Amino acid sequence: MREHRPTTGYLVWRLALKWRAAVDRAVRPLGLTHAQYSLLASLFAETRHGRQPSQRELSDITGLEPVFVSKLARALERAGLVDRLDHPTDPRAFSLRLTAHGETVVTQAIGVVAELHEQLTAPIGGPRSVRGRQLIDTLQTLLGASP
Repeated sequence: MREHRPTTGYLVWRLALKWRAAVDRAVRPLGLTHAQYSLLASLFAETRHGRQPSQRELSDITGLEPVFVSKLARALERAGLVDRLDHPTDPRAFSLRLTAHGETVVTQAIGVVAELHEQLTAPIGGPRSVRGRQLIDTLQTLLGASP
C-alpha cells in the first residue's frame, strides 16, 4: 500500500495558518492584528531605508490587497499609529508615516515577533541555523524571489 503524503501546497497553507494565528496572539496585547503588524513592520523597514512608500507600494511589499491596505491604513490612522499623507510624487496616492506612538508600538511588536520566530523555528535549529536558512531560501524560490 502506498503511503499518503500531504502536498507541498497543503503544508505551506497549514503552516501559514499556524504562523498567522501565532502572530495574532503575540501582537494582540499591543492592540494589533497580524495584518496590521505586517503593514507597520514593512513601513518601519522602508522608513529606515529612507523611503516613504505609498499604500500601493506597501501592498506590493506585504502581499496584501490594495483595498485591504487602505482599510488597514485608515484603522491604523484612527489608532494614532500612522499618518496618511499626500504622496510626494503621485497626487492620487497616499503615503504613510509612523507616528511617534506607532514607532514605539511597532518596535515592541518587532521584538515580540522576533522572539516568536525563534520559538516557531526551534524544531529546525532556529532561523539562523543551516536548516533555517535553507527553509528561507526554499520559500523565497517558491515565491519567485531569488534567495
